[in-house]
Amino acid sequence: MSSHSVTNSMNETLIHPEMFYISGLNDLLFANYFYIFLFIVYIFTIFANVFVILLIYFDQNLHNPKYIAVSHLTCADLCTSTALIPKMIEIFLFKSNLITYSACLVNMFFVHFFNVIQSLSLAILAYDRLIAICYPLQYHSINTNSRMVIIIFSAWMLCALLLSTMVLLIRRLSFCQSVVINSYFCDHGPVYKLACNDFHLNLIIGFVCIALLLFAPLTFILISYVAIGLALQKIATADGRQKALKTCTSHIILVAMFYLPVAITYVASQFANIHPNARILSNSMAVTIPPMLNPIVYTLKTEEMMDSIKKYYKRKRNQKK
Repeated sequence: MSSHSVTNSMNETLIHPEMFYISGLNDLLFANYFYIFLFIVYIFTIFANVFVILLIYFDQNLHNPKYIAVSHLTCADLCTSTALIPKMIEIFLFKSNLITYSACLVNMFFVHFFNVIQSLSLAILAYDRLIAICYPLQYHSINTNSRMVIIIFSAWMLCALLLSTMVLLIRRLSFCQSVVINSYFCDHGPVYKLACNDFHLNLIIGFVCIALLLFAPLTFILISYVAIGLALQKIATADGRQKALKTCTSHIILVAMFYLPVAITYVASQFANIHPNARILSNSMAVTIPPMLNPIVYTLKTEEMMDSIKKYYKRKRNQKK
């Protein structure tokens, strides 16, 4: 932890540590049980999300823009958990808290990248519901499979550009004092705050990424549901309104599961001095639990997916006869 590799820049000598030390949960009696719990969560996450992806892949009736967006969310869920949980278990359960400088930057990129991809995935699903309810007659001409793929690809490119910039700017920082990261992974904020030179540019890019990749999608989702609410008022029958709203129920639950823990933690940190262990527990749960629950919610609350499962089991029964 004390040895350093020194690289020369044009005007100053930058000190990049060979290793960072990720603190994780400190002096918490049930810490090991928590990491075992996360491992179980990870197994369920893989099973549930792979099940949804295969269900959509094999059912031709689900090959439409909405379920392209759903399968994209399930891929983002899988990648988020894979980028975070195995490394957490390796670091904390097996007491391997040291991580190399380069590996730390890679870890920082992928955890943040797939987390914000989840945020944009929820916004893309909101866009799909907005078009379906507000412009039902034009839905199939506006929201085609190819257009949905282009939207998803654009979201990935935007995230890759912003987060690559955010991570690369870490390399301009000099770490001449502590190398202890008070988090459960190589989190951007706790890392740049360790620097002993000016990190205002890192602070700015961090706020830009949060604004564009978390708050902007949430704002779009809220505006889209205001528009959906207004469109529902124009539907003449209560049964028609209920049927249209039912198609949004699963998405509303997913949005609440993703954004509420983030919002609560952020607001609480502004008004109270949260213990590092409490912050790590709440943040890690907020990142790891939704990817496990998302496919379950979408399967149980979406009529088309339940019909697909019923048809699958019906075919299996008929084959046995």
